[in-house]
Amino acid sequence: MLGFAILLAFNFIGYVIQMGLHLPLPGNVIGLMLFTAALFAKLVKLEWVEDAASLLTRHMMLFFIPYTVGILLFLPIIGANLVAIVGGIIGATAVVLIVTGWVSSKLGKEGEKYGG
Repeated sequence: MLGFAILLAFNFIGYVIQMGLHLPLPGNVIGLMLFTAALFAKLVKLEWVEDAASLLTRHMMLFFIPYTVGILLFLPIIGANLVAIVGGIIGATAVVLIVTGWVSSKLGKEGEKYGG
């Protein structure tokens, strides 16, 4: 129970900070960053949260069921815009591949220039 209490406390602190400072970052992400910093600073021992974190990650798929079921409500909208959705996915993937290839080739030439 100590592990769950620690994890929930960091989650709550993150939400309080996000709401209090009106940050555009989600509260749970802020809490996770604070938790990671606390682990590195040895303020929280890994042993304290290891069992709770293992349980949560083992059953992580259960957290996605509501979102998956919620998508079913939007099937008519998705079907009506399927061409645009697929085109956007393919187009974005192509752009990422092209930009990544271009940057890699530029970096490769840069490395050759300096004998790398």
